[in-house]
Amino acid sequence: MAVPTYDQFIEPVLRYLAAHPEGALARDVNEAAADMLLVSEADRARMLPSGAQLVYKNRIGWAHDRLKRAGLSTSRRRGFWQITPAGIDLIAKHPAGHSREIAETVLCDLDFERIHSPIQGETSPSSEIEVEPSPTTSPDERIEEAVAELRGGIVREVLDHLSRVSPASFETIVLDVLHKLGYGTSRADLLRVGRSGDGGIDGVISLDRLGLEKVYVQAKRWQGTVGRPDVQAFYGALAGQRANRGVFITTSSFSAQAIDFAGSVERVVLVDGPRLAELMIDYEVGVTSRTIRIPLIDSDYFEE
Repeated sequence: MAVPTYDQFIEPVLRYLAAHPEGALARDVNEAAADMLLVSEADRARMLPSGAQLVYKNRIGWAHDRLKRAGLSTSRRRGFWQITPAGIDLIAKHPAGHSREIAETVLCDLDFERIHSPIQGETSPSSEIEVEPSPTTSPDERIEEAVAELRGGIVREVLDHLSRVSPASFETIVLDVLHKLGYGTSRADLLRVGRSGDGGIDGVISLDRLGLEKVYVQAKRWQGTVGRPDVQAFYGALAGQRANRGVFITTSSFSAQAIDFAGSVERVVLVDGPRLAELMIDYEVGVTSRTIRIPLIDSDYFEE
């Protein structure tokens, strides 16, 4: 089964806190709420796409945030949650477990407060921007999903641009990416050498100032799949140069046979189009990034 959405955790969290009116550690609430909803060990191991936090703990954290905003619980110190008298009253009105009525009450109250308490300076509720989405995923997850969607779109745009640059420009772009990855002590240590009779070598990277150790590069701006014969020919070119390592980069993809061959000889690394686009995004080669400031509370500041 999937990890419950954060609104589904609202009632279990509140009921556990009601059973422990003196308060409880957040980690204990996390496990108790997950137990109540029969979250499997496999689902408890699921991470957010960023790898920053477990999904179920993230959703329980947002469930408790909603309870705090509704005045039903408090967190007077980090990692310690406690039910309020209003929370106890709400539990008393809904003695049946997992009825969904508590979660619906909490979310409806928050919606009412948002709609009827416009931001200072706004002229009417009709001008208010919708900021409280459907409670199916947590805000953290929605941010990461939006970033993943934007990133996927940029990958496609990068590949489209790469398909239209000249072969010479593509070779230069590949060397720029490898330099950003840390190859070569300076950009001058990465040379484009693609020319007739080069044996399939488009670039050479000197890993040291004396050029004693080199990595050879082949860059193919192709639409079709790169097969084993091409990779095998590149491997032969490396042998002719007495090179220990080579990187074969393409805008398209590699066949299964090509991948198997590269894996068997070990000295050849393959980078396909989507991977190249991802590297260009990560290392900002032909791509820029913007910073979005997301506020997080500094609990230490408020501790006495």
